[in-house]
Amino acid sequence: MRQIKKKRRILFLVPYPRDKAPSQRLKFEQYYSHFEEAGFEVHTSSFVGETFWKVIYQKGHWIHKFFYTCAGYFKRMKDIFRLAEYDVVYVHLWVTPFGIPFFEWLICRLSRRVIYDIDDLVYLAESKSAVNKLIAGIKGKGKPIYLMKNADHVITCTPYLDQFVRQYNLQTTDISSTINTEKYHPKSDYSIVNRPVILGWSGSHSTSKYLYLLEPVFRKLQQEGIAFRLLIMGDADFKIEGIATEALSWEDSYETEVIGRFDIGLYPLPDEQWVYGKSGLKALQYMAAGVPTIATAIGTNFRIMEHGKTGFLAKEEKDWLKYIKLLIIDGQLRQRMGAAGASMVEEKFSIHANKDTYLHIVQQVAPAARTSHF
Repeated sequence: MRQIKKKRRILFLVPYPRDKAPSQRLKFEQYYSHFEEAGFEVHTSSFVGETFWKVIYQKGHWIHKFFYTCAGYFKRMKDIFRLAEYDVVYVHLWVTPFGIPFFEWLICRLSRRVIYDIDDLVYLAESKSAVNKLIAGIKGKGKPIYLMKNADHVITCTPYLDQFVRQYNLQTTDISSTINTEKYHPKSDYSIVNRPVILGWSGSHSTSKYLYLLEPVFRKLQQEGIAFRLLIMGDADFKIEGIATEALSWEDSYETEVIGRFDIGLYPLPDEQWVYGKSGLKALQYMAAGVPTIATAIGTNFRIMEHGKTGFLAKEEKDWLKYIKLLIIDGQLRQRMGAAGASMVEEKFSIHANKDTYLHIVQQVAPAARTSHF
């Protein structure tokens, strides 16, 4: 009689379709191939389907949104009945978005092992999108807390968030958002001769409001006769009256090419609790592309950036103005800072630097491989 080891199976229960949401595609989705190479079989189930994704952050479409939400709940019902097929269930953010943690309770009761991955301070139950403010009040605030308490392991993304989770579960690992450095190639041309400097920002329609914090800085640069233009990716409707702006929607096909066009990357954030759950992802993307970066001196930005070497950390409006002007004037500084930032990302925040950490968690949590007898 032969014994054949079966591959251990992981079911990823995630909110959004693959390769769409930064909290998924720049975290665990990048490691699927590494899990498979290590002998795991990977399956995913997203609550939001591809069609729902196209309208979820648009104004209106309430009938469609209601229908697609019902479809998401039906999909989760089907998922419940196949949990026994998997060795590990990996939950990102929540199992279902609204109400009490009923589906989360079922997942934790019926799964062999559960890993919970939390990004941002989702337990605050705040809507990041102005479009969906109306439904923020019925979001399941208790779901993340329940999953923190009952998961076999929790993956966080900032020291602040990790400390919060450890009130409920000591089995945690803080892993920042990470960058595929095979996809990002550091700039080689830092020249800005005979053209306006490009101040770049990448994000989404829900975070573009943070860029408006720099409007007074842009006005002062304009008043001083400094030629610049904004290059925005992630909110095609972004505009500041009188400021030259090229605004694009986000597309995976040109994301790295657009970021590579930035002369200076901007990562402004407000001083509010929500920000302490952010891993500095956009700044890491700029840095990976060799773009000298200025970020608000807050939260995780202190971890991902060494002030004056791999980027600038700005506390006040005058700091933003000072550092932007300094980088415009000094081409060698742009090149030196861009190269240093790219090196730091490769060393600490790349897939290569973090793949073993992810794999160790999954291998540690997953039960031993099952065997079949023939």
